[in-house]
Amino acid sequence: MKYSKATNYALHTMLYLAVATPDKHVGVNQLAERQEVSTTYLSKILTKLVKAGMVESVSGANGGYKLRPDWEKISFLDIIQAIEGPTSVFDYCLNHNPECLIQQVINTAEEKMLNELKDQKLVDIAKQITVVP
Repeated sequence: MKYSKATNYALHTMLYLAVATPDKHVGVNQLAERQEVSTTYLSKILTKLVKAGMVESVSGANGGYKLRPDWEKISFLDIIQAIEGPTSVFDYCLNHNPECLIQQVINTAEEKMLNELKDQKLVDIAKQITVVP
């Protein structure tokens, strides 16, 4: 199982916004420079986060991106699903038989993983950071 690079950039961008500037707008150029990624690529990721309602976008000279006002409720799962979509992580049983024992094991494992990601809030990780990432 592997998430896309876009998800990795989204998680790091959200953490940076939470730690460095939760109430201020940050330009895409600054965000892209911090992660050494193109502004075009990061803009596409930020568009998904805006559509998911996790980030607010403001145009203009003093514009940029900032976290939504109730950002403390955002979980890792919320961010991952904003980028990857709500699809199953595993593609496993050949015939998709609900009685397949392999499928049952994988379903249980996936459910535990998703619950862990849902329980991990962005704010909890941000509180652990003493230096801006």
